[in-house]
Amino acid sequence: MQKEDLISQAQTGDTYAQGELVREWYPRIYNYAYKYFGEADLAQEAAQQTFIAMHHKIGQLKECDKFKPWIYTIATNICRQESRKGKRHRWVSFDQLLPKQEEESSPAWEVSKPGESNPEQTYLQGELGDILTKCLQQLSKDQREVLIMKEYEGLKFREIAEALNTSENTVKSRLYYAFSHMRKLLAKENITEKSIRYEN
Repeated sequence: MQKEDLISQAQTGDTYAQGELVREWYPRIYNYAYKYFGEADLAQEAAQQTFIAMHHKIGQLKECDKFKPWIYTIATNICRQESRKGKRHRWVSFDQLLPKQEEESSPAWEVSKPGESNPEQTYLQGELGDILTKCLQQLSKDQREVLIMKEYEGLKFREIAEALNTSENTVKSRLYYAFSHMRKLLAKENITEKSIRYEN
C-alpha cells in the first residue's frame, strides 16, 4: 500500500492502517522525543501520547503528503507540554555539528582520529560527547527543536517550518543562531575546529 493510501485508510478509522502508521513512525518519533528529553521514560511517554493524538486527530489532516510535518507538530507540542511540567532534561551527544546553512544536506563534523582507533581516542571521543551534551543544554528551546529536526531527523527546512508553524527563514535563522551559540560554547570548553574534522 502506498504511503498516501495508507494515510487515507487510517483517516477512515481503519485500525490496520493506523497500526501500520504507528509501526512505521514510532521509532522516529521515539528517537525525536529521546533527543528532546535525553530520558527513555519521558521519550516513551511522549511517543505514546503522540500516537494517541494521531488516532483522534488524523481525520483532520487535509493533505496526506503533509503527514510528516503534521506528526512532528503533534510530537513537538507534547514534548513542550512535558517540558513545562518541569521535567529535568539530559541531552544526548550531538554527532553532526555545525553544518553549512545554505544547503539542505548537512555535512558532518567528526572528532579527528588516526587511521586506527585506540582506547585513548575512544576516551577522548566520549569526553567530547559529554562536552557537547552540556553545551546543547544551554541552547534555547526553539534552537533545540530546529536543530534536532534538521540534524537528527533529516527534515527539510520546509517541513520544519510546517511542523513549527513558522517560516523557512525563521527556521534557518534559528538554526544559524544555534550553531553560532554552539561555537561560542565549545570555544569556552577549548573545543575548536582543530579538534573536529570537517567532512564535505
